[in-house]
Amino acid sequence: MLKRFGLLIATNFAILLLVSIVMAIFGINPGTNAGLLVFAALFGFGGAFFSLAISKWSAKRSTGAYVIEQPRDEAERWLVDTVRRQAQQAGIGMPEVAIYDAPEINAFATGMNRNNALVAVSTGLLRSMTRDEAEAVLGHEVAHVANGDMVTMTLLQGVLNTFVIFLARVVGRAIDGYLNGGRDNGGGGIAYFAIVFVLDMIFGLFASMIAMWFSRYREFRADEGGAALAGRAKMIAALERLAQTYGQSTMPKTIAAFGISGGVGHGFKKLLMSHPPLDERISALRNAPPSRDSIRQGVVA
Repeated sequence: MLKRFGLLIATNFAILLLVSIVMAIFGINPGTNAGLLVFAALFGFGGAFFSLAISKWSAKRSTGAYVIEQPRDEAERWLVDTVRRQAQQAGIGMPEVAIYDAPEINAFATGMNRNNALVAVSTGLLRSMTRDEAEAVLGHEVAHVANGDMVTMTLLQGVLNTFVIFLARVVGRAIDGYLNGGRDNGGGGIAYFAIVFVLDMIFGLFASMIAMWFSRYREFRADEGGAALAGRAKMIAALERLAQTYGQSTMPKTIAAFGISGGVGHGFKKLLMSHPPLDERISALRNAPPSRDSIRQGVVA
């Protein structure tokens, strides 16, 4: 935890320093609205894409995942062969395949592009699922990669970060000016920074709702992709198994959105969940038109 926090602070400082240097070179003044928007975009997208760039390394470090270089037994050989076959069907490069130690049934995919990804499964999944169910889970994760979900989520996060940073400071200046009787103190007072901090939290909450809404939407698409790659009956059986054995996830939050299993929420909390309820996902698969089992329609449409 301490190492991840230190990495986050160091990353943000490095991005802030780089953005400041770039803006100084090009003579962009962050005191103007145009300059502030450029600063917000550079910082917002810079942080999002840096996180994507180190996503595989970070996922391996945070979960302690073991990447299968040479299969040590029949189970590992089956994992690698299944992912290779599904990757070929989906038209993507062969991902790295890994196993991480965790009691719950889960798996995740991450990586900067469709041809350089990582697919990892938990030891709990290998112990608790049948081969058919595990095949469907792998198909779900390969579909995430084939659909470009990691890049799409990064782009969306970059846009949201940009507008949170920009709007919080523009509105903060307006409120600070009003409280100071219309006098512009350049946004450098304590009150201004306090206002911006609160607005960052408020706008950030709404941005998270948008990001999680999209995350829930792409889970349905990944389920369709899993059904296309492994078979609809297997995908439904895998989700039913997850529903029967659901427990608290130990997966780090940075990659939890790309796991197959999500949390459970109701009311307002549901708006901040990365995954739809499992019963909704099962129902969507059961009610989907048969044509969606087509590999092209189910994975990369």
